[in-house]
Amino acid sequence: MTRRIVVVGAGYTGLAAAKLATRWTDARVTLINAADRFVERVRLHQLAAGQRLRDLPLTELLKGTGVELVVDRVTGIDAEARTLRLANSAREVGYDHLIYAVGSAADLTSVPGAAEHAFSLADNDDALRLKRRLAQSEVVAVVGGGLTGIEAAAELAEANPALKVRLVDRGELGAGLSERGRKHLRRTFSRLGVELRENAGVCEVRPDGLVLADGAHVAADTVVWTVGFRVPDLAGRAGFAVDGNGRVIVDEEFRSISHPEVTAIGDAAAGRMRSGQELRMACATGLPSAQHAVRALADRLSGRRPRPLRFRYLNQCISLGRKDALVQFVHADDTPREAVLTGRKAALYKEVIVRSTIIFERHPTVPTSL
Repeated sequence: MTRRIVVVGAGYTGLAAAKLATRWTDARVTLINAADRFVERVRLHQLAAGQRLRDLPLTELLKGTGVELVVDRVTGIDAEARTLRLANSAREVGYDHLIYAVGSAADLTSVPGAAEHAFSLADNDDALRLKRRLAQSEVVAVVGGGLTGIEAAAELAEANPALKVRLVDRGELGAGLSERGRKHLRRTFSRLGVELRENAGVCEVRPDGLVLADGAHVAADTVVWTVGFRVPDLAGRAGFAVDGNGRVIVDEEFRSISHPEVTAIGDAAAGRMRSGQELRMACATGLPSAQHAVRALADRLSGRRPRPLRFRYLNQCISLGRKDALVQFVHADDTPREAVLTGRKAALYKEVIVRSTIIFERHPTVPTSL
């Protein structure tokens, strides 16, 4: 009897996993995704700033692979029966092995008013809504000094010189970077005219801006929210073991510790290095872990012993508009080295990395750092 592998989610990890599963196993592979297009999530700040992105139909990316594509949203998982319920179909999809790659979305629930008045950059529709809003905005406040917030603030300021951009962060800008990296960020923001508000916690989002924890008001007619992400609650509702954020707890082979027929990858998986360090949400984690997870699944199905997990980080790439970037080189555990690459060379380096993710999606057997 032919085994059935179902992949839920066609983001960076899910699409790669589906294609790898057809190459490395003899199973029938089905990929379920709510949209019929692949979204270059790492470029959504460019889309919001008014740039055009490539159109990437999933049918084109899957052509010739043998993967069955189902465009629908999974609304529930019956772990005992091993079936999936869909939003727009009465049929249930059965599986022998499930690859759970549902990704993450912006968390707009942590602060009052964020859901009603803030814009996010979590998916294509979010970025397009922000783009339309910016056309009639004079002041924008980007909340969050992580990589998404930094890239968004720089991109919006460069693309819209008349737009006043403010970045509000509860900590210090670039706290996880080296001293050289932090200095370059500050020089770049000064050049672009981005106003910084550091050590400022946001307690409310209003139509006219932000209210900070100390009671101060930061005026803005548009708020971009980049603080935190949440994952769908499908896994928790299905009875899978999840962490406090709803991510599936996995072993070194990225198998659910409670349901070994389930492999979880990407943002919705709580994976760890052999040292115990948690893997961060990023393409730098997701792409090599997808390779490792599917290879481990293929090994088990063939009666082979999977190889142990080996993982190290190399760098963090931060775009700062189209002509500048910061490449922060890091130790294996993701802590910063002093070495950085900046300016146009760094922008080219980052562009090569981003383009390589699409090359990987087309040819997911390309080696990664895992």
